[in-house]
Amino acid sequence: MKKITGVAAAVILREDGSFLLGQRAADTFYPGYWEFPGGKIESGESPRDALIRELHEELAIEVIEATPWIVREHVYAHAHVRLYFFRVTRWHGELHDHVHAALIWQRPGELTVTPMLPANAPVLAALQLPDLYGITHAWQIGIHAQLDALESALQRGLRLVQLRESSLPAPERHAFALAAVKRSHAHGARVLVNGDLDLASAVGADGVHLSARQLMALRTRPEMALVAASCHDRSELEHAARLGLDFVVLGAVKPTTSHPDQHGMGWPSFGQLIAGLPLPVYAIGGLTPEDIATAESHGAQGIAAIRGTWTERTMQPPSNSTRIGPSLSTLA
Repeated sequence: MKKITGVAAAVILREDGSFLLGQRAADTFYPGYWEFPGGKIESGESPRDALIRELHEELAIEVIEATPWIVREHVYAHAHVRLYFFRVTRWHGELHDHVHAALIWQRPGELTVTPMLPANAPVLAALQLPDLYGITHAWQIGIHAQLDALESALQRGLRLVQLRESSLPAPERHAFALAAVKRSHAHGARVLVNGDLDLASAVGADGVHLSARQLMALRTRPEMALVAASCHDRSELEHAARLGLDFVVLGAVKPTTSHPDQHGMGWPSFGQLIAGLPLPVYAIGGLTPEDIATAESHGAQGIAAIRGTWTERTMQPPSNSTRIGPSLSTLA
């Protein structure tokens, strides 16, 4: 068995959501391939310390804010690597490349350079996920009220929606799902249907969101473009990772309106549970968009919310609008 080499990798993000890629030099493995900046973790270093050192050596920048994200393993012909990805949202200094043949800014879902190192494909997919995952509750507030709230949230930037309406009678659930998918797609948002693969396919949804019970009963991933699941403990999280799901939701982090007397797991426990996972995780439970930065600092993709999504005063621009760092003005 080959030794596993630890690597710290930086997803450096600008205010507009674009991220930085470097092209590997001619005298390295996979010359000409594109990758996220970073490098090998030395003996005695933490992944974060390695990230800070590598970005200073490679790009001449000082990291101000970097949050842990996902951890991926990949076996190349020359090495078995474990990649610790961090989202770098604030840094100091102008970018000056010291090791790559070229640098370029790219936008999620709009890659213009190839080839990419194979280990990075799941990361590119995760970059297309927003930091807010909205969950409907038409069964509580009414179909028309929910569709109006959905339209308003989509206009404010919501781009990922879960239709969680198992309590609606079947005809109403189908009609609501059709309308919600149509409105969401008109704004470029993606939609998952909770627990019902047949309904998801019938209404043209982008995927399905599984309950924890459904998740644990599966041995293979459902054949849909997007598959997510609700999780409550490490065993469920790891099973979702083995199945290759696109993302999961974990909670409850705080007490919720539906269970106000039950204590949430809290942010430290949340961060410990998701540490080292290879897929994005949304935090859920008593959260609003104001909790996104805290969620990200504990390794989350962002937050999932029911009531917190539809309250207009809490719907703010995506958190990446506050990311700062000098631009590389000469790059595309």
